[in-house]
Amino acid sequence: MKDSINIGVIGFGTVGAGTVSILLQNSASIRRKVGSDIRIRKIADLDIVTPRPVTVRADLLTTNADEIINDPEIDIVVETIGGVKPAGDFIRRALESGKHVVTANKELIAKEGGELLPLAARLKRDLMFEASVGGGIPIVRPLKSCLAGNDILEVKGIVNGTTNYILSRMAAEGLDYSEVLPDAQAKGYAEADPTADVEGHDARYKISILGSIAFTSRVDVSRVYSEGITRITAVDMQYADALGYVIKLLAIAKQIDGSMLIRVHPAFVPKSHPLANVNDVFNGIFVKGKAVRQVMFYGPGAGSMAAGSAVVGDIVDIARNINWGSTSRISCTCYDERPMLTMDSVRCKNYIRLRTEDKPRVLASIATAFGDNGVSIESVMQKVLPDSSAEIVWLTHEANEPDTRRALDAISALPVVKQVSNWIRVEE
Repeated sequence: MKDSINIGVIGFGTVGAGTVSILLQNSASIRRKVGSDIRIRKIADLDIVTPRPVTVRADLLTTNADEIINDPEIDIVVETIGGVKPAGDFIRRALESGKHVVTANKELIAKEGGELLPLAARLKRDLMFEASVGGGIPIVRPLKSCLAGNDILEVKGIVNGTTNYILSRMAAEGLDYSEVLPDAQAKGYAEADPTADVEGHDARYKISILGSIAFTSRVDVSRVYSEGITRITAVDMQYADALGYVIKLLAIAKQIDGSMLIRVHPAFVPKSHPLANVNDVFNGIFVKGKAVRQVMFYGPGAGSMAAGSAVVGDIVDIARNINWGSTSRISCTCYDERPMLTMDSVRCKNYIRLRTEDKPRVLASIATAFGDNGVSIESVMQKVLPDSSAEIVWLTHEANEPDTRRALDAISALPVVKQVSNWIRVEE
């Protein structure tokens, strides 16, 4: 057992600072849990001048990541800079130099995990990434270990705090997306360029990681359908509430007859579902397994200390492995090659909001278009708008996605239909 295990941190931003803070604050309890001191030997960042929430000795700081990667005394490299490059190169070089790695990098793991994890396994090194999904929520390790005896059927959840904050405010206060976004940016919940969050890209990376683990098969992130929240309005929120639903940006991974269906999009969620009560910047991840049936993981999905907590958890796990000579126990778990299904395989209820002329036979002509394409109707709501047009909301029974698309194409072509205002899938 080593007296001390040395850490090098590449990236001293939000997550890196949280990680360092936890390691320093909890050093005594961590030593008792590991059996060794966890010592920060070096911290690399391009900006070592700006003050951080945690104070460290000046001699620990460097702008050169090579001082960490090439240092033979460092046992574990922590990467928190994000993005594919240069983070991926740093991690490869660290593994090849005999170091273990902890990363919070969702984009890199989603895109290049299929290369990096087998590399770590060949080198008998640990590469852990709990903080890449769900912030402080434990989900990667539970899927790999605690639920390993299950055949996982489905993983779905709210995995992006920015969009959940925006949608929660819209629902609670009757606001439109454009009214909430500036507030989210002012509070630091949304970036100046919020595209990665609000268009679903961030959630797409995360559900690709979870799907790969859950179904033991590599998910090609480029083939994962993603749709954002920018078309959701206060009007949609009001109708959702009236129909007994809330609107959430869901990341969904389902196993269907040995294949995988992975997607990200806004969805109507029944108010009775546990995910319906996940609000503000919190995340919630709902897992179905044949043995366990249903479990849910809930907590802060982002933030310096939440993500830092997950990173430190991985550091502790690796340190224990080092001390007991059991590194690389759980490496890449993508043993299978399951086909990926397209959105044509989706079957669900649908919420469809139309703006039409307010005249006789409008409902009949639209209902006919639905029926001609194999889509049956569960309920209809109609009201007259101030411009004397009509707004009609349809809630369909479960329908195949291609049938729904054909029906909407036919409806859009009707002379009495002015606009298909929105279409949101229902996820029961």
